[in-house]
Amino acid sequence: MKTVTVHASKQYEVRIEDGLLQKAGQQILTVSKACSAVLVSDETVFSLYGATVQKSLQDAGFTVHTFTIKPGEASKSTATLVKLWEFLAACNITRSDLLIALGGGVVGDLTGFAAATFLRGIDFVQIPTTLLAMVDSSVGGKTAVDLQHGKNLAGAFHQPSLVLCDPTALQTLPEEIFSDGMAEVIKYGFINRPELISMLENQYDITDIITLCVEDKRDIVEQDERDNGCRQFLNLGHTLAHGIELQSDYTVSHGSAVAIGMVLITKAAIKNNLCTAETLDVLLQLLNQYNLPTETQFTCEQLFEATLEDKKRKGDFITLVIPTVTGKSELKKFAINDLPAFLIKAWDNT
Repeated sequence: MKTVTVHASKQYEVRIEDGLLQKAGQQILTVSKACSAVLVSDETVFSLYGATVQKSLQDAGFTVHTFTIKPGEASKSTATLVKLWEFLAACNITRSDLLIALGGGVVGDLTGFAAATFLRGIDFVQIPTTLLAMVDSSVGGKTAVDLQHGKNLAGAFHQPSLVLCDPTALQTLPEEIFSDGMAEVIKYGFINRPELISMLENQYDITDIITLCVEDKRDIVEQDERDNGCRQFLNLGHTLAHGIELQSDYTVSHGSAVAIGMVLITKAAIKNNLCTAETLDVLLQLLNQYNLPTETQFTCEQLFEATLEDKKRKGDFITLVIPTVTGKSELKKFAINDLPAFLIKAWDNT
């Protein structure tokens, strides 16, 4: 087993090993006594792994309640959150009980926010089943739901008690969902991990990839848990990506939107003499290798409007992550009024 310890406001471990789904109950007993546990999942994931995890929990002495949602970003809403709160209340969940998120980023974000807010905060465990959730959203304590005006606008920082990553769950992922996760892996490479780019260009062990990404996120979160400094590096491509998701009514997946967002911000950086052209070539090659999109139908004006609702905006300023060379990025603060002139160059094909 590979173990990464996160020293944030709450210390916890990310454990990575094949077969952890079958051992979830015993693993969770290392951080919690046997209690009432609410297992939150989406219908697809629950049909694959729900019975296995539920049995493991029951065998370990937990009283298990299950709450399932429809797959997809539309379930990461205030309406679903209220239903989950009411379910927790109906189950008489107390502060000594536990929530468990079994699924991808939507399930993890929703469950984490419910845990952060129900009874003013109870413990929760992440069991991510997608690559995107394993390498990114399950670690670091960001929890949220979407609002009509934008993604993740209502949320809280609430660290999990434990994260269990079972790479065998990736074997049942549709190819496009696995590719979504690879967009976040590629992101880490272009932030500060050129060795990760080299690994992706050749054969790799997925457990090593997950571990490297989690270690990188751990290092960043420990320095800046509340996302006021270096944690903003994890937003490479994300400001434009969230605009793409919003404009498409979430028909474009998060990973696909991040891939396109990274391409657009790299093109803009090159046109503004902040980045090398070779960096874009490497990025495009990797995105194509993992079947990720690199273009969008939306205009600069449409995506700029979405940035005005971005949660990372502070007054009249927003900080973007700018690639400078392959495997390195920098943070650059923009006045909102200056941003369109910078971004529009990404649409210039001359």
